[in-house]
Amino acid sequence: MTGTVMAATSVMAQAETITVGGKNFTEQLILADMTVQYLEAKGHDVDERSGMGTSVLRQAQESGQVDLYWEYTGTSLISYNKVTEKLTPEQTYQRVKELDAKKGLVWLEPSEANNTYALAMREDHAKELGISSISDLAKTINSGNELVLASNATFYSRDDGLRPMQNTYGFEFGRRNVKRMDQGLTLSALDQGEVDVAMTTATNGRIPALDLTVLKDDRQFFPDYALTPVVSEETLEANPELAEQMNTLSGLLDDETMAELNARVDVERKTIEDVAQNFLENNDLL
Repeated sequence: MTGTVMAATSVMAQAETITVGGKNFTEQLILADMTVQYLEAKGHDVDERSGMGTSVLRQAQESGQVDLYWEYTGTSLISYNKVTEKLTPEQTYQRVKELDAKKGLVWLEPSEANNTYALAMREDHAKELGISSISDLAKTINSGNELVLASNATFYSRDDGLRPMQNTYGFEFGRRNVKRMDQGLTLSALDQGEVDVAMTTATNGRIPALDLTVLKDDRQFFPDYALTPVVSEETLEANPELAEQMNTLSGLLDDETMAELNARVDVERKTIEDVAQNFLENNDLL
């Protein structure tokens, strides 16, 4: 009798709806919709709760209201677990995986998409100057070339922003060569030739749309924000196939891919549903 009850309970658990969450910006909305479509195609009963604030979404997962969503390693490390130690990308992932496991959350395989701070240049200008990394940028400026940076006020002043970055790489734009503006304007200023370099985030959809080059952070100064599926331990136990399924999806994502997907929504004005569906179809997941 006990075995029958346990078997019935297991079947019921596997039949339960998987609630997929998402934050309230383009990249997260795309990922939430993509995950819902993908898991439904795999035979899961799925509910979507996207458009949530970061802390609210995390609380919803910890309380069992959300079963699965895509989180950034740096967000969990710094915002949720209050770790201020400087870690490599691999160390960051392992640390949040260990810390969040104590809270019943399982970090699956991280994608190659890292939505952290970045510096961008016009592709033709970067090639002309031989710049592909921040070290190259430092060398160019230290050789006597004056380049102008577009920065928002936050990046200009924060602990993982402009000044400590310059200290790490051993160069300085100079006060007169830094133009502070709203973050939404930095890439426009770069595209229009008003500045030579712009701060942005690595998966910004306007990067591919404007033919910009993201400079490699070769000294790994910026905190790692690897985009990773996180699922509750209880949900994974009831649906063990989720790990392989979500890892497959995670393995298809990198900075360039996410930037292109974001651009289709933010620049080309396509619907989130269509962008998600086309990506899954193009990768034979639907």
